[in-house]
Amino acid sequence: MRHIVAAAAADQTWLQKHSNLFTALGTLLAGALIIFFIDRFLVRRATKLAGLVTGDKGLSRDTATRLRFARRAIEAVIAVIVIAIALSEFDSLDRVGRTILASSAITAAVVGFAARQTLANAIAGILLAVVQPIRIGDLVTFEGETGTVEDVGLTYTWLRTGADARLLVPNERLAGGIIRNDSIRSPTVAIEVSVWIAPDADEASALDALRALDGIRARIADATHEGVRLLIMGEPGPPSERLAREADLRATALGALRGVGVR
Repeated sequence: MRHIVAAAAADQTWLQKHSNLFTALGTLLAGALIIFFIDRFLVRRATKLAGLVTGDKGLSRDTATRLRFARRAIEAVIAVIVIAIALSEFDSLDRVGRTILASSAITAAVVGFAARQTLANAIAGILLAVVQPIRIGDLVTFEGETGTVEDVGLTYTWLRTGADARLLVPNERLAGGIIRNDSIRSPTVAIEVSVWIAPDADEASALDALRALDGIRARIADATHEGVRLLIMGEPGPPSERLAREADLRATALGALRGVGVR
C-alpha cells in the first residue's frame, strides 16, 4: 500500500513539475488550430463574396493579392502572440525577459539595427499590398528581369521568368525601384525589340527591309561608335504572350536584315 501511495505521489509530482511544458505545448497546438481555421475561413469567405460580386468568376488579381498578404500578416501576428504565451509558462525565460526589459533601450537599438532590412521589407510588403503596383499574375519587368508575379509575401516577392526560373525580389527594392507592369490598366501591351547593326551598315536599307514586313514599324533609336540601334515594333498583344512575340519579332527582323545583307 505504501508503495502504491508513493508511486501515485511520484506521478503527481512529475506531472506538476512538467505542467508548464504541457501548458506550453497545448498553447502552441491551439494556436496552430486557430491559424488553420482562420485561414480556411478567410479563403472561403473571400471566395464567396467574390462569387456574389463577380458572378462566380473567382477572385480578381487585386483581391487575391490583398487576401494572401492579409492572411500571412494575421497568421504572423497570431504566431508571435501564441509563442509569447507559451514561453511565458517557463519561469527561467520570464527572468531572462525581465532582465532584457530592464535594458530595453539598448535591446531596442540592437534589435532595430539588426532587423532593419527585415522590417523595411515587411513595411514595403504592406505598401505593395495596399497600393498594388504589381498583382499576382501580372507580367512585370524589374532591373532587366521579366517574369510573372507568383506571390507577394511579407518580405519577398516571387517572379517566374520565361525560362521557368524563380526570382525572389526583396520588397524594399521592389517598392523603391522602377517597375514595368504590362498587365495593369490595359488588356494589351506593346511588342517591341531592339536590334543593333554595324556603324558602317546601310541603315536606310535596313529600315526599308523591316518596314516592308507586315504589321512592323521600325526607326533608329540610338547611334554610337559601337553601332546603330534599331527599335522594331510589332502589333500589340496580350501581356501573357509578350515574351514569345518579342522572340518571334526579333528572329523575323534579323532574318530580314540578313536577307538584304545588313549586319
